[in-house]
Amino acid sequence: MPRILALDYGMKRTGIAVTDELQIIASGLETVPSEKVIDFLKDYFSKEQVTKVLIGEPKQMNGQPSESAPIIEAFVIKFKEIFPKIQVVRVDERFTSKMAFQTMIDSGLKKKQRQNKALIDEISATIMLRDYLSRKMI
Repeated sequence: MPRILALDYGMKRTGIAVTDELQIIASGLETVPSEKVIDFLKDYFSKEQVTKVLIGEPKQMNGQPSESAPIIEAFVIKFKEIFPKIQVVRVDERFTSKMAFQTMIDSGLKKKQRQNKALIDEISATIMLRDYLSRKMI
């Protein structure tokens, strides 16, 4: 069974999470500079079968698109052009960064470790993927 990948795309970094082959477990994979994410994905897709990619859709509290929405939308268009056979699913990413930070606290990471923004992005992608999987199972 092919994997599902999640991207927490940002202006500087992109957090990446992936499922196991049975699409049951979501795990953080990597955080890469956003300008290198396409190259990373080309390499990853050449080694692993991926059927679907979740890409965060940033929204404000009132449900309106956030200021970073146009940048992410441009990335989605580019992604679809380069990887036309991979299904793209947009998912609400509100609160994932806060949840990721809380996860770091709950797991006992020291303050210095919690300042690692790359780790926050990777955990955020994992949370998006985990939430998607839990809705899919219902």
